[in-house]
Amino acid sequence: MIRAPARVLEAGDVRRLLDHVSLLRHPTRNKVIVLASFKAGLRACEISRLAWPMVLTTEGKIAEVLTVPGAIAKYGGGRIIPLQLELRRALRAHHRDAGRPATGYIVQSERGDAMKPQSIVNWFSVVYRDLGIIGASSHSGRRTFITRAARSLSKVGGSLRDVQELAGHKALSTTERYIQGDRDAQRKLIKLI
Repeated sequence: MIRAPARVLEAGDVRRLLDHVSLLRHPTRNKVIVLASFKAGLRACEISRLAWPMVLTTEGKIAEVLTVPGAIAKYGGGRIIPLQLELRRALRAHHRDAGRPATGYIVQSERGDAMKPQSIVNWFSVVYRDLGIIGASSHSGRRTFITRAARSLSKVGGSLRDVQELAGHKALSTTERYIQGDRDAQRKLIKLI
């Protein structure tokens, strides 16, 4: 049986998601989980293994980039991702709330250990169910990130190779499978031909 790809969420759904998780226990951690998925395209396994040195400068401040080492990435696909402003602010708030640690995992369980990848998957599942968002999964943030990045390429003069590198994919064909088409954009494009 072939599973349907994770749903790409609209901006309003992401805002609802962020509003909802801010009302749950561990609001700053929760916001980092959501934004790491939607604004950095991280997989559940990468979110669960994020450590403070990956986002801190040598002075202990939140850096402008997130360094995803190959050791935590699928198939060793490490990469450096510029930190989107909202994610950077969320990391700063979470870092402050956690006592400004220099080491340790960013996303911790109730017991203070790193959350397991399956726990991240389950966490997203419960949140989407609570919000009534059908067809979404822990991979929705990653798929939304890649789709939005691909759609924005013409505005910044980039190429699909840039999206591939941000996603940590070895093959461009993998990146292409993540991108959801836009029927409205296709209609507009045809009118220009």
